[in-house]
Amino acid sequence: MTEQLKFGTSGLRGLVSDLTDDIIMRYTRAFLRHLEKIGKINKDTSVVVGYDLRSSSPHIKNVVIKTIEDQGYSVINAGEVPTPALALYSLNFRYPAIMVTGSHIPDDRNGLKFYRPDGEITKQDERAIVGELDKSGKGGKGGLSRNDTPYHLAENYQSPPVVPDVLELYRKRCLSILPKSALQDMKIGVYQHSSIVRDFLVEVLSALGAKTVAIGRADHFVPVDTEALRDFDRKLALDAVRQYGLDALVSTDGDADRPLIAGSDGIFLKGDVVGMLTAKYLFADAVVTPVTSTSAVETSHFFEHVYRTSVGSPYVIAGMKQALSDGYHTIVGFEANGGVLLGSDISSETCELKKLATRDAMLPILALLGFAQLRGSSVQALLSGLPMRFTASNRLSNIDTEKAKEILHDLEDAATRIHFFHPLGNIEHWDMIDGLRVIMDNGDIVHFRLSGNAPELRCYSEAASQKQADKLLEWGLENIARTLEKAS
Repeated sequence: MTEQLKFGTSGLRGLVSDLTDDIIMRYTRAFLRHLEKIGKINKDTSVVVGYDLRSSSPHIKNVVIKTIEDQGYSVINAGEVPTPALALYSLNFRYPAIMVTGSHIPDDRNGLKFYRPDGEITKQDERAIVGELDKSGKGGKGGLSRNDTPYHLAENYQSPPVVPDVLELYRKRCLSILPKSALQDMKIGVYQHSSIVRDFLVEVLSALGAKTVAIGRADHFVPVDTEALRDFDRKLALDAVRQYGLDALVSTDGDADRPLIAGSDGIFLKGDVVGMLTAKYLFADAVVTPVTSTSAVETSHFFEHVYRTSVGSPYVIAGMKQALSDGYHTIVGFEANGGVLLGSDISSETCELKKLATRDAMLPILALLGFAQLRGSSVQALLSGLPMRFTASNRLSNIDTEKAKEILHDLEDAATRIHFFHPLGNIEHWDMIDGLRVIMDNGDIVHFRLSGNAPELRCYSEAASQKQADKLLEWGLENIARTLEKAS
């Protein structure tokens, strides 16, 4: 019944065809029941609900709201809002929240992202929610029993009016990131497609003094993935900066928790580089990022301490809490997709920000534009002080996951690992934070990682040149595939 829906690196995701009214109701009810059990909600508490622009989101939002109402709670309908805006409002007023979004995945898929009154749910919360799914029958606090008729939302249901305060609170935050008129004289293109902030982004940039050019607005949902850009997106950026004489081109994924930023050369910056530069602009003393982010985070020596985590915002959030416990004061987290999280309040000459431990696209967009203006340079010129590192990645699909797990486990053995990687040279460091990551003594990196929700083995490589990174990737995929074949 729920096998096709899984919690991934950030929320519950699945095909829209699997997100039936009955299943949405069960997960929403399970979330509320879990909050009741851990004392994070009572009948005087409101629940905030928002959604993105994909075609299935309005209906799913209605099912979520009706379920919350049926459980005796009041609802704040945030309407079409960015995920970080919903999170900010939730944290500010200590309300739990549910965001209906599939982020960057195609329109035939969608999902739910859950927030406790004190932030994103943890992996422990995810397991507890799943554990609540089938407890008690219809009318109880858990899901329906197997003999009950599946739930369907009445066609004439009308959700409560939209409360504009949610977006307005986020607008005030965004405008406080840079001084007034900080972007004066900049000409910035906004690639709108179906981003939830396609109009909001234009408004904020304009309010900060920039001249904006809106391009690429779509009348249907476009799955813009900041980690796997289409050739169309890259060409659009190159053409736009030339046609309009832009200083920069910016955009986000569907729910605005991942940024896209290109300089006047029309080339999009990689997400982990965006995260690094944002952290530097904010004078971070500690950064937290998954093992898939570039090793330039360490070799740049910008930060006092770098915490490496598994892939996924819950792990980054846990790392930021650890950094705070360790005594660091200005803590920035980021993922390889460019989404930036704040693990502490930020106080600097340029901005005052309260911590927001969820991915945000607006902060890095404004930080990099402001950074470029502060230096009197272009966005791409910000890269000049970074170590030159190049990456590549791909995957093996339809693999035997259990055999792949055994192989990665075997590579924990020193002799096996040394033999496997011997053609690449000597191993300087290795870890099993998320899969197997090996760093050679020349700085080359090969990282094998199993997908959390598909029969895939991913390979990431990093080197001092793109040619070498591509070569490492080819070597990694060929050798791990050969090892899998022998194990079959």
